[in-house]
Amino acid sequence: MDIRQSISIRPLEDSGFGASVHLAQRDVRGLDDDAIRQLGVVLAQALHDAHGLLVVHDVGWLADNAAQFVALSEAFGPEVENIRETLTTERFFHPDEAEIMVLSNMPPCAHPPPRLPSPSHTADGQLVVSYPAQSNWHTDQSYRRPPPDVTLLLALTTPPSDQGQTLFADCAAAYDALDADTQARLEALDGIHAMSWIGRRRQDVRAGVVPQAVAPHQRPQRHPLVRRHPVTGRRALYLCDSGQMDFVDGPIVGMEPGPDGEGAELVDRLLRHVTKRRFVHAHHWRAGDLVIADNRSLLHAATWYDADRYPRLLWRTTVRGTPGAPYEGEAKSWLPPKGASLMAGMENA
Repeated sequence: MDIRQSISIRPLEDSGFGASVHLAQRDVRGLDDDAIRQLGVVLAQALHDAHGLLVVHDVGWLADNAAQFVALSEAFGPEVENIRETLTTERFFHPDEAEIMVLSNMPPCAHPPPRLPSPSHTADGQLVVSYPAQSNWHTDQSYRRPPPDVTLLLALTTPPSDQGQTLFADCAAAYDALDADTQARLEALDGIHAMSWIGRRRQDVRAGVVPQAVAPHQRPQRHPLVRRHPVTGRRALYLCDSGQMDFVDGPIVGMEPGPDGEGAELVDRLLRHVTKRRFVHAHHWRAGDLVIADNRSLLHAATWYDADRYPRLLWRTTVRGTPGAPYEGEAKSWLPPKGASLMAGMENA
């Protein structure tokens, strides 16, 4: 079977980027492994054509075979990451597949939703998306170097579609919208990214929290503030909000550090810019949706849902191996020396 005949790809409605993918269900349910690989190849190319965001509908049958979800992920880069080796704590582990992270408000994961902004909607009824009212804008695991390239999210159980949306921001379009002088200044800068649980978040520094001592493989990592995509060649802003940057020594190398310093002010200005509504797409989840996002050119943010009333279960894989020239030949920063513990000293992670 030529899997391409079973796929329809259209631009996302009401969005300046991304594509919506539909599969002819009668053809694809129960695909064999070879057809899964074909599907992955088509989707990997479509991801670049869609500026880094794909929404694949009605593929909940992937949940019947977790290994096939991993196999599909393999099309997006040289390595589908072993979640047990990525500074991720055990409550997020899938019981059978080492490459799958479980995201759920249900035990044992018990991962709560973010806070609800106030107000949560604009006067004309639109979801609030812009920073800082909407927080948690980030790119997955940027506290590692090289960071992961692509994230795949498969929805198994979802709250009502008017809750728990995931927001995506087009950091390449936001970069293109800057004037040439600003672009040149930003391209000379690096940001410092850090894990959220080691006491280097903006709110922790303001509260006087003593930064946690960490092993060398758990330390904050520097990344270019502007990254050039290794496949498309487009430049994109690369930063996160306060939960995933270092406000002790950063967040911007060479600028005044601290939660209220010059570097923090720049991060705030850029986040306000990149999360303007014209750069943002809000995905309203349904069970069976698969969302594929390119971390090299997008930010994303989870939104609130009523976790007391509704269960939520997503599977996530991350794919790495094509991060671009600044990372050429680098070893994985997050792996400890042989025989050392990956998570030693990080019981609160």
